[in-house]
Amino acid sequence: MAVKPEHGVRWRRLAKFHRDALHGYERRLSAIGGELKRIRECVGLSQRAVEEAEALVKRYFDLVASFPPEVVAVAVLWTAAKAAGAPRPLEDFLKCSKAEERRVRKVAWRLKEVVKLGRRPIEDYVKTLAARVNLPAPVAKAAVDILERNRRLLFGKNPWVWAAAALWLASLKRLGLLKALAEAAGTTPTSIRNAANRLKV
Repeated sequence: MAVKPEHGVRWRRLAKFHRDALHGYERRLSAIGGELKRIRECVGLSQRAVEEAEALVKRYFDLVASFPPEVVAVAVLWTAAKAAGAPRPLEDFLKCSKAEERRVRKVAWRLKEVVKLGRRPIEDYVKTLAARVNLPAPVAKAAVDILERNRRLLFGKNPWVWAAAALWLASLKRLGLLKALAEAAGTTPTSIRNAANRLKV
């Protein structure tokens, strides 16, 4: 069956639209990624914070796509540093960028609102950390059980610290594991110890 000429034209236009949209998406991601790397090196952030920032950009791309790459990069790195348990003043990031503070705060506020609505379950943090330090599934399950018994205590707290604390307790407080968990969670051994002391096993 022959394709009508007008159908062929419509199909080519549609294919071009999707191709241009895909290339535009990739270009934006690349531009934002370049800014993330540059600012991260300038500020001196942990790899954990950068991974969190990259995940925020991909997860909420539609939310940040209309802003300049430098504004998005500063906003997501500032937000990610807090989420990783290593908050830094916004001024530290602005010194390394031409981004306007007003616009950065606007993007950061939007991200905070959507992240608050779609916050990952604590079990996800436990599984991620367990995988990073090569802990077996039974230990991760025991850690999740500990956190389930302490749900009220976790409200408003840094999930990485509490996930690490629960894994440390579930591993019977292995001393060598404490440092590995702290590095994987982007926090300190002291923070994990303090959190562990507050958890009911």
